[in-house]
Amino acid sequence: MTPPVPIDWLVDADPAIRWQVMRDLADAPDDAVAAERARVATDGWGAQLLTARDPDGQWMGGAFMPADGRGDPPTRESQPWTSTLPVLMELYDFGLDPATGVAREMTESVAANCRWEYDGSLFFDGEVEACINGRAVTIGAYFGADVSGIVARLLDDQLDDGGWNCWTEHGATVSSFNSTICVLEGLLEYEHAMGGSASPDVAAARRRGEEYLLERSLFRRKSTGEVAVEGWLQFSFPTRWHYDVLRALEYFRNADVRHPRLGEAVELMRSKQRPDGTWLLENTRPGAVHIVLEDGDGRPSRWNTLRAARVLKWWDAQR
Repeated sequence: MTPPVPIDWLVDADPAIRWQVMRDLADAPDDAVAAERARVATDGWGAQLLTARDPDGQWMGGAFMPADGRGDPPTRESQPWTSTLPVLMELYDFGLDPATGVAREMTESVAANCRWEYDGSLFFDGEVEACINGRAVTIGAYFGADVSGIVARLLDDQLDDGGWNCWTEHGATVSSFNSTICVLEGLLEYEHAMGGSASPDVAAARRRGEEYLLERSLFRRKSTGEVAVEGWLQFSFPTRWHYDVLRALEYFRNADVRHPRLGEAVELMRSKQRPDGTWLLENTRPGAVHIVLEDGDGRPSRWNTLRAARVLKWWDAQR
């Protein structure tokens, strides 16, 4: 029997979590949800991140990396998460309302002043790496910037197997789970923002990317059926550019794609629920941050509990 999710524990949290619990798990009235969501801009983590902006509206002077030596250079093990791209992704995850004045001003400042380290292109014109461009599309589409140019590039960059790879520029011909999930999330957010005016090519590309993950059951090698990367079975938050099973399941929930080939991944996620109804934080990505959101790996995680619980609510509803 599935343990009940501890709603009281979840709502005893920052507004960024509380409003989503109210909407997705507690079925609170819309006006109460909206009132709590509005607090993201003025209280707690969201307000702290907004306060941390540079005078020109960037974070730490850079798009992908902090400028002026503020932060260690990225390595395979670690990189700083304090520059504009990761902070905007956190504000997206927090659900900062894009209609608010502070969100509009923030987006306009980033559009005008933030440029990619790769070639100096404007932030919402994109870069070359698919995992970066996917997240830039997510951010831009959600906060109301024009990211149609990045979307067109991503459609051109889709590989024959249906996914994407950040190393395409260097000759990669096989897709990456990490890159593919970043792009899928971006294309879905773009379709949501555009409504019926999005090109059918966007939806077609997204379906091909979904199939890339589905035919691998979200975490297995297509060639052997073995688990491709053990770390994908551990759930972290924020996910940054990294893939894991919970992140993939959240995507399919957001896309409302219920497919039998998701079943094994769902049951894996279900099996990780603890007797107290929570899920743990696992495999946190090391690096400098503005705000520590959780108590550390191996401890109950409000973010992962919220995310897993709403996936299960969606999945079990089909039964």
